[in-house]
Amino acid sequence: MTLITDNEELAAFCRRIAGSPAITVDTEFMRERTFWPKLCLVQVAGPDEAAAIDPLADLDLAPLFEILADPATLKVFHAARQDLEIFFQLMGKLPAPVFDTQVAAMVCGFGDQVGYETLVAKFAKVRLDKGSRFTDWSLRPLSRRQIEYALSDVVHLRKVYERLHAKLEATGREPWLLEEMAILTDPATYALEPELAWKRLKIRGGNGRFLVVLKELAAWRERQAQARDVPRNRILRDEALVEIAHHTPTETEALARTRGLPRSFAESAAGAEVLAAVARGLAVPESNLPKPEVKREVPKRVAATAELLKVLLKMKADEHDVAQRLVSSAADVEVIAAFGEDAGVQALTGWRRQVFGDVALAVREGRLALALKDGRLTLVTVG
Repeated sequence: MTLITDNEELAAFCRRIAGSPAITVDTEFMRERTFWPKLCLVQVAGPDEAAAIDPLADLDLAPLFEILADPATLKVFHAARQDLEIFFQLMGKLPAPVFDTQVAAMVCGFGDQVGYETLVAKFAKVRLDKGSRFTDWSLRPLSRRQIEYALSDVVHLRKVYERLHAKLEATGREPWLLEEMAILTDPATYALEPELAWKRLKIRGGNGRFLVVLKELAAWRERQAQARDVPRNRILRDEALVEIAHHTPTETEALARTRGLPRSFAESAAGAEVLAAVARGLAVPESNLPKPEVKREVPKRVAATAELLKVLLKMKADEHDVAQRLVSSAADVEVIAAFGEDAGVQALTGWRRQVFGDVALAVREGRLALALKDGRLTLVTVG
């Protein structure tokens, strides 16, 4: 059990694992009270040793970042997205190359968002102690149990990686994984541009003026949250943001009537900044307003076809031993049922098209049909 708390130890550990074909990586962090995740621990395992690295000990993490950026060393994570976000913010770039065992497991047929404990139990034959799952990782000193728990997330990950990698090679599905990793390893996924913050909000309806005001409000909130390092909703809740964009108040009294918004906020300096954001949105010329996204309506008449294609989806996912949700969502199946080749959904691209998309189109067009043979579903040629 190794906990690294000084720079010399860290540099020596990094020298020992440098050049490894693959290392396993995990993090422990806190984010409940901050905008930026507070990195509390980094666990790394090479072929022969593992260590927990304590960033709160005022370490210079440059030797670790050098390994994470080394193109010759594969970085293995499980459910990597939040870990990658942390390193992107600290390093200014993403670790690369990356292998996510959760994504790989889905490609290999282990269901949707399969848990690490499940994979460790299957491949390493180890039952993990998850008693420290909800610990406060920012408190010091860390107990022996906490460190052992943290290291278990990288020690057994190597066995999981090796087994999944072998399965991908045996089935020829490595290109499938690379396709799935494309978004996860795209820096644009982690670039928190204030001008794009409005796109993360769940909204229904609204014209171009509403959208441009919402864009200004969301950008203001994003800058405030980042600068003050507090959660977005600590600045202004989503519901209030959307309501302000709908009603476009231009004076304090009107802003104060926003549901759930304290009058004290409306009369504060922050309230004045909100009104200024609304004014910027209202000043945008009509010709420059964003066009609302038009949702394609799925006709009710295709409901039966959609249900048939959902049965086909389950059949093909089982046949190819791949997580059904990874192949296609139910909503995309309905769009295929309605619009066929013009559906423009992910299920009609890449490996998904090979597994499901082409067959779905053939069934929709009547070239193939589902039939029961000896109690099992099968496809038969029509005509």
